[in-house]
Amino acid sequence: MWVIVGLGNPGRRYARTPHNVGFRVIDRLAARWGVRVAREAHQALVGEARRGAERVLLVKPQTNMNGAGAAVGSIQRFYRVSPPQLVAVHDDVDLALGRTRLRVGGGPGGHRGVESCIEALADPGFLRLKVGVGRPPAGMETADYVLATPPPEALESLAAAEERAAEAVELLLTDGVDRAMNRINQKEAAHGGSPL
Repeated sequence: MWVIVGLGNPGRRYARTPHNVGFRVIDRLAARWGVRVAREAHQALVGEARRGAERVLLVKPQTNMNGAGAAVGSIQRFYRVSPPQLVAVHDDVDLALGRTRLRVGGGPGGHRGVESCIEALADPGFLRLKVGVGRPPAGMETADYVLATPPPEALESLAAAEERAAEAVELLLTDGVDRAMNRINQKEAAHGGSPL
């Protein structure tokens, strides 16, 4: 069983912000797989899909971003999912706008949602699928930047990256972690964010 968690903030005002790329990747996967992510459980909206022999949960925590671990920890305990079978999809200001990267474990990197998940799971060994949103302009606070709607050209770059992130999840499910990481991260490095 796999659990794919998109990190974000609930509410329409945050829907198009950089901080909500995780939610939008979940929405793309749900549309691809014909799944509704609408069941309320574990302080989250949950949908379930079958991908080959794999059971896959799509999850959008309905706490605020900084409390996402409450939902993630509850789901992990209820379904007894080991951290390596859990993927957190989230924004990353240290990654160039439009880039994607898959990694296993590590620290939160200043991301409060990831930090909350690490604390709730008591294990940093889950997968992180990062979507680059770039650094804020000079003089703008990071929190203001990730919670504001970007200009149209940045939205286009984010949409392309979200599509690649959805493809990356599918690749992970079919090819496994190591092959998916090699392919995703090498292509990103070689082509500066070109499609998989």
